[in-house]
Amino acid sequence: MANDRILTTHTGSLPRPEAVVRMLSERDEGSEQDVAANEALLVRAVGECVDRQIAAGIDIVSDGELGKPSYATYVKDRLTGFSGESDFPRPADLARYPDYARVVLGHSAITSLKTPACNGPIAYRDRYAITQELSRFRDALRGRARGFVTAASPGVIALYLKNRHYRSHESYLDILSHAMKAEYRAVHDAGFVLQLDCPDLAMSGHMQYAGLSLKEFRKTLAQGVEALNHAVADIPPERMRIHVCWGNYSGPHDRDVELKDIVDILLSARPRGISFAAANPRHAHEWAVWQQIHIPEDKVLIPGVIDSTTNFVEHPALISERILRFVNIVGADRVIAGTDCGFSTFAGMNVVHPSIAWAKLEALAQGAEVARRALRTAPRPQIVVAHS
Repeated sequence: MANDRILTTHTGSLPRPEAVVRMLSERDEGSEQDVAANEALLVRAVGECVDRQIAAGIDIVSDGELGKPSYATYVKDRLTGFSGESDFPRPADLARYPDYARVVLGHSAITSLKTPACNGPIAYRDRYAITQELSRFRDALRGRARGFVTAASPGVIALYLKNRHYRSHESYLDILSHAMKAEYRAVHDAGFVLQLDCPDLAMSGHMQYAGLSLKEFRKTLAQGVEALNHAVADIPPERMRIHVCWGNYSGPHDRDVELKDIVDILLSARPRGISFAAANPRHAHEWAVWQQIHIPEDKVLIPGVIDSTTNFVEHPALISERILRFVNIVGADRVIAGTDCGFSTFAGMNVVHPSIAWAKLEALAQGAEVARRALRTAPRPQIVVAHS
C-alpha cells in the first residue's frame, strides 16, 4: 500500500495505435524504413500511452510494449542465432474445437508474426534497442509514476522460438539465460521494476508439453525457473516480478494445468512479485489455492482482478471483492491489483476493443479505491464470497 492506497498495475501490453502496428509489421517483413521517423512515432505513442495510464489511475505503468511485435518474439531482433521459421505453438485445448481454432489462430496478427527458429549460436547483439526502449519510457514518465518494463523469460522464448541448434532443451534454456542477462540488467540499472514474462510456467502445459504427465511437466517447469533464477541472480528480488498465465486468448482452456499443481514451483522464482491470472472464468476460483498454502513472507501477490479477454467492464464492487480476497490472505501491504494479461499481446490483436481496454483500467483503479475504503472501516474484513 502507498499512502493508505492499494496500488494498481497491469501486465504490460496495451493497444497500439494503427500507425505503430503498421510500422512494426513492415519492420518485421524487412521493409526499408526511416529509422528516425519510426523513433519519433514511438516517442509520441509511448508518451500518450503513459499519459492515459496515469489519467486512468494506474500507479505502476509501462510503455505498453508499443515498440515490440509481441512480448516474446521481439528477441529475434536482439539476439543472434535466429533464422528461418518455426511453427506457432498450438494450444491443445483448441484441438477439440477445430472450427474455433481456425478463428483464433487465423488472426492476421498471428499469421503475420515472425517466429524463426534457433539455428545458430545465441548472443545478445542489439543493446541499442533496449537503450532506446528505456530512454523513451523514462522521458514519457518524467517522474510522475512508478514504471515497470517487461522482458521475455528464457522459457517463453524457448516456447515460441524452437531450438534446432543446441543439443537439449536444458542447454537451450541455459544459453538463453546467459544471453538475456544483459537486457534484464539494463532494465534494473535504468531504475525500473523488471517484469519477467513467464506464461510458459503455466501455458506450456497445454502447448509445448501437452503430452507430458504432471510429474514430467513439473520437472520442465523447475528447469525453467532454475534458468530464470540464474539469469537474474544479481538483481534484488524486490526490484522484480514475474507474470504467469495460461494464454491470453478467449478459448475453452479446458486443458489448463491447475494452479494448485504448480504454485510451489512459481513461488521458487527469485522475483518478489507474482502477477497471475485470477479473474477469467477458468481460473477465478483458484484464489482459494493461496489460502491453502504457505506463502513466503517476502512475496507480493499481483492478482488479475480484471479479465483481458472479455469486453465486459467489471464493476468496481466486484474488483474490490476480488482484491479483498487476497488482502484477507496476505494483508493489504502485499497485494497489488493487476490484470489477467496484456491487452495487445501481439501487435494488432486486440481481443478487447481499445476503448474498452482503457475503460477496464479505469474500473481497476475505481475498484482499488472501493477496496481502500472498505479497509479503512475494517482493516481485515472477512468477505463472504458467493460468486466469481
